[in-house]
Amino acid sequence: MLDIATELHGWYGRGRPFAVATVLATGGSAPRQPGAALAVDGEGTAIGSVSGGCVEGAVYELCREALSADGPATVVQRFGYSDEDAFAVGLTCGGVIDILVQRIDPAARPEIAGALAAAARGEAAGLARITAGPPGLLGRALLVRGDGTYDGSLGDAQRDATAAAEARAMLAAGRTGTVGIGADGSRCGEPLTLLVESSVPPPRMLVFGAIDFAAALVRAGKFLGYDVTVCDARPVFATARRFPGADRVVVQWPHRYLDAEVAAGRLDERTVLCVLTHDAKFDVPLLERALRLPVAYVGAMGSRRTHLQRLDRLRETGLPEEALGALRSPIGLDLGARTPEETALSIVAEIVALRYGATGVPLRGAHTPIHLATVP
Repeated sequence: MLDIATELHGWYGRGRPFAVATVLATGGSAPRQPGAALAVDGEGTAIGSVSGGCVEGAVYELCREALSADGPATVVQRFGYSDEDAFAVGLTCGGVIDILVQRIDPAARPEIAGALAAAARGEAAGLARITAGPPGLLGRALLVRGDGTYDGSLGDAQRDATAAAEARAMLAAGRTGTVGIGADGSRCGEPLTLLVESSVPPPRMLVFGAIDFAAALVRAGKFLGYDVTVCDARPVFATARRFPGADRVVVQWPHRYLDAEVAAGRLDERTVLCVLTHDAKFDVPLLERALRLPVAYVGAMGSRRTHLQRLDRLRETGLPEEALGALRSPIGLDLGARTPEETALSIVAEIVALRYGATGVPLRGAHTPIHLATVP
């Protein structure tokens, strides 16, 4: 439910009871990933989505039932596709989706309120809820913070400590999914299944080079949910007026700015770096540092000739071949892009494909799954 935290936090603030349906697990070509949620309040207002439309109506009714006086407070429902009954509610894509539906009373669930508030502020927060296990435990929840502290209870101190440790590990990786522990808090014994939802600050995109291609890339990056910084050493070009969509515009030598961000601990394994300067005095010291970092993506603009010359200069810095192999240059996928907007599309397409381990080839004629396993 943390994917709709801002809206739900507002409902909490007004004391409005609601029911929330959350995706637990998927199989096949299910359109939404674990953690996606649909919430319904007592007036019938709905926000969010669990399937992109296939089973929204049925899930909406389950939420309405959970809100009724005699409805179940918590229920798990599976939706699939039946060839035998073409009119049955299910996923026409042939996938399978498991949904947790839970009635939430704001006055009685402070740990959920805390998780929603933190997620709405853009802070790191993990919410662990029991989805399968001994009777009476279904729906119990823990709010887990990045430092390992937690609020709420799963009914047993050892169980809480074990669940918090598991949830903290998933939060550190920015992952949402299910995890199993023993009902007594051990790593074995009677199984207990937790849905751990992680809400983390948006990933960062650092764009080096305040050029017209950068302006288009800023817009594309923001569209994908990145926190975008533009950095250039030339103050006449690096201005907020030229990049109104950027979260920040920095006038600094690129490699010095990168050094400062690394020292401050503001980069992580989700960070992407796009080097658009194609000027050796900026590129080489910047890339020599960037290619040593555990980040998601490092790409550099330039012709194939520029790329080869750049590799020679980077080798002279002592950068090993395995590090050079991580450089995405010329940057982007082969889309035939010419305009800044088309080029930005090719760059973010490569970033998305790399994130999921996809090929970037047309889906038509391909023999790979459309929806690959989620990678944080």
